[in-house]
Amino acid sequence: MTASPIRVVVADDQELLRVGLRMLLDTTDDLRVVAEVEDGRQAVQAARDLRPDVVLMDIRMPGVDGLEATRRICAEQAGRTEAPIRVLVLTTFDLDEYVYGALRAGASGFLLKDMPPLDLLSAIRVVASGEGLLAPTVTRRLIAEFARRPEFEPPLSRELTGLTDREREVLVLIAHGLSNPRIAQRLGVSMSTVKTHVRRLLAKLAVGDRTQLVIIAYESGLIPSPGTDRAGA
Repeated sequence: MTASPIRVVVADDQELLRVGLRMLLDTTDDLRVVAEVEDGRQAVQAARDLRPDVVLMDIRMPGVDGLEATRRICAEQAGRTEAPIRVLVLTTFDLDEYVYGALRAGASGFLLKDMPPLDLLSAIRVVASGEGLLAPTVTRRLIAEFARRPEFEPPLSRELTGLTDREREVLVLIAHGLSNPRIAQRLGVSMSTVKTHVRRLLAKLAVGDRTQLVIIAYESGLIPSPGTDRAGA
């Protein structure tokens, strides 16, 4: 039996980009664009009406911007029994602050608009499968930059007190961008053990994917010196 294609909503105020993304995605067998919208309000409505698997969300759009739309879409997932809608932010790298806000709002990751087409397709599949999009060269750099800004004050993280020492160790490795196979290799444990730890982290910290675990790791102060870490090297 053939699996249903991944259903995608494209949200961007540039028509040329929307058309290009549709053409790219619709050339694959497992991805299908179900709607194109030009602002955040329409993105939120399309998410409600169509229940896509993934929303490709631009940040700078007229009216309701992508950040607010991401916040609304992710907030509406709370308490629902259906598969969650994943938001994947589209940006240029000079919009770090907006992207960081989107991740805090619940986005599952972000893409650079100049990334290779095959990488874009792979990223959509990764996020649709329930994984956060963690690119060590981009996501870690972004969060690290904000974590070391003078105005950044890590809160006391009471939610981390329920974690075991090994779960904290796995959380740190996730924040450094390591995949499950690399975590298993680093800790000398099986893949199934790593997956169990990741599931427990998601449940205990009440988040939906690995990207949100990264946010918590930095904001809690669990990784105090992000600018100097080398764990993912």
